[in-house]
Amino acid sequence: MIYLLLSIAASVVIFIVFKLFSRYKVHTFQAIVVNYIIACSCGLIAYEGPVLISVIVDYGWFYYTLALGALFITVFNLMALTTQRSGLSVVSVATKMSVVVPIVFGLVYYKESLGLLKIVGIIMALAAVYLASIKKREGLTIKTKNLIFPLLVFAGSGVIDTSIKYLEGNFVAANDVPLFSATIFASAAVIGIISMVVLAARGKIILQLKNILGGIALGIPNYFSIYFLVKALRSGLLDSSGIFTVNNVAIVMVSTLVGILLFKERLLPKNWLGIALAVLSIFLVTISGM
Repeated sequence: MIYLLLSIAASVVIFIVFKLFSRYKVHTFQAIVVNYIIACSCGLIAYEGPVLISVIVDYGWFYYTLALGALFITVFNLMALTTQRSGLSVVSVATKMSVVVPIVFGLVYYKESLGLLKIVGIIMALAAVYLASIKKREGLTIKTKNLIFPLLVFAGSGVIDTSIKYLEGNFVAANDVPLFSATIFASAAVIGIISMVVLAARGKIILQLKNILGGIALGIPNYFSIYFLVKALRSGLLDSSGIFTVNNVAIVMVSTLVGILLFKERLLPKNWLGIALAVLSIFLVTISGM
């Protein structure tokens, strides 16, 4: 249970840092690239064995982590594009509703149990994510030509979670979790650095200290959100569909409450309904997995 709670807490801290980015006008892309460097460093520090590239490339999960790193960067940019074209509410729902992908994967591939309580809990969880994510009255109006972007965010986020679960269960040894996480972030960092160098050469960005500090503040919780999620998946507390449901719904619920307490956000009645459904769905999914 402690690993799941820590993963949720780390993810909520990421939410807080992103909110502070806008307040202090931190350049998001620069901070994201620095974040990947910091997250990678955290994994290397946490890893107890020797870090040798010649050894790492021989791991069964190595080439998968390269693909995941590229996917991390791609999904982030798609999220930014979706936000610009369709709004924050749309990207929030697309990202969090993607929990359905690893849930379905766990049920089909791992033949995980699917009782009535879990079915009801998952349906309520999806409803809770939708209701809690809509922070403004504009709803989810999406122009047809822009529909592809939230769909890609949904698919990409789902593939990331599903891939982490698959690799964790089939390739990653218990002692290699820090190195596995670090390699994913290293891949994303390399792609990000190349992109930033190109942009800097074109005079489109200038590296600033506050962006570096923002990246450090983001990188530490970002690393531990993945690290503790992997630990939670192999803890035996719940099956993977239960872990992903509780993790995603709890993040939405706690982030919403933090928004009220720290950032004085106002909630609509449907947001409160979403929080209530989130609590109930977590309860149902948890007891169904015991």
